Amino acid sequence: MQQKTEAVNAAGAYYNQHIFITGATGALGSALALTYARPGVMLYLHGRQQDRLQQITDKCIERGAQVTPCLLDLRDFVALQDWLQALTEPLDLVIINAGMNTHAAAGELESWDEVAALLDVNLKAAMLIVHLVLPAMRKRGAGQIALISSLAGYFGLPAIPAYSASKAALKAYGEALRGWLAPEGIHVNVIMPGYVESPMCDAMPGPKPWVWSPQQAALAIHRGLIRDQARISFPFPLNWGAWWLAALPSALSHRIVRWLGYGRR
Repeated sequence: MQQKTEAVNAAGAYYNQHIFITGATGALGSALALTYARPGVMLYLHGRQQDRLQQITDKCIERGAQVTPCLLDLRDFVALQDWLQALTEPLDLVIINAGMNTHAAAGELESWDEVAALLDVNLKAAMLIVHLVLPAMRKRGAGQIALISSLAGYFGLPAIPAYSASKAALKAYGEALRGWLAPEGIHVNVIMPGYVESPMCDAMPGPKPWVWSPQQAALAIHRGLIRDQARISFPFPLNWGAWWLAALPSALSHRIVRWLGYGRR
């Protein structure tokens, strides 16, 4: 057992040498950056808030990491492609964390402009990043890609239909990629958090049980990626309940969702 654990830790150390994290200026993204920051690690940190990105960069450097900041809007696909293709070192771990949310209110669906922006960030940019980093990983026969989905990807919540759809799509995409890329030595992991303290979480409608701090969530993700868990979901029992919403008959799940306070407002 000890030999197996040491092998897993060694694999984790290898994959964590050159790390790209999107959304590093957000609550979870910054916690992930600080979790991985240590001597010998090269961090590529993406964000849209220049001051916040500089703060996170400085903190990671204080912990001994080398840092290259990436200041751009993920909806600018040309800029994103140019930045990634300009990297001279191969990426060992890519954590696609950046995301946005919108929700229905007052009996109206989200505006189409908000939905389009959400899909650009949560799904299309994520898939573009995968397409851009995979060639080098496949050439080396090594690499790890982590996609941040959500427990909302199990069963769509009435108040956040577009967000639920984007996270369900990301979950399916990651699961499909894992099976397709496994024979080539490339690991793909789907991360499905519950509520994590952040401004985006605060803005979400409905109850927020078992809220985790960003630091708690980052440590759980770090452990799960080292172990190469196919699906990293938390917290229990919220993740267990979300799984059951997908497994139960839809009519029953809808009743449960309304009873729990997640119905239309």
